[in-house]
Amino acid sequence: MTTIQLGSILLGTTDPERLRAWYAEAFAPKTDEYGWMDFGGFGVLVDRRDDVADRTAEPGRVILDFHVDDARAVADHLTGMGVSWLVELEEREHGLFGTLLDPDGNYIQIIQLDEDHLAEREE
Repeated sequence: MTTIQLGSILLGTTDPERLRAWYAEAFAPKTDEYGWMDFGGFGVLVDRRDDVADRTAEPGRVILDFHVDDARAVADHLTGMGVSWLVELEEREHGLFGTLLDPDGNYIQIIQLDEDHLAEREE
């Protein structure tokens, strides 16, 4: 079988300009003229859809996990933007985790894995 790689995800929304602007402010991805956002080699396209509501009905179905080097700094930045935290940044077994909502109500997690856990994963 050939190697299959997940390369991108499409976020459907009724207001793509608003959602793109939010992600740009929140996480500063590389962007292009087509609306693609590049998060370290993984693409996210925010696109208008007529088959979705203004807010998601099942926000836990797909969760975007952003792995970061400094979760506290990212959390401070997001808090300064006025985000709604579902779970504020907290220490867990393998690092720091926090869950927030994007403007459409999708769940977003920021994750900073601890060095020991990262080393175990590489073994």
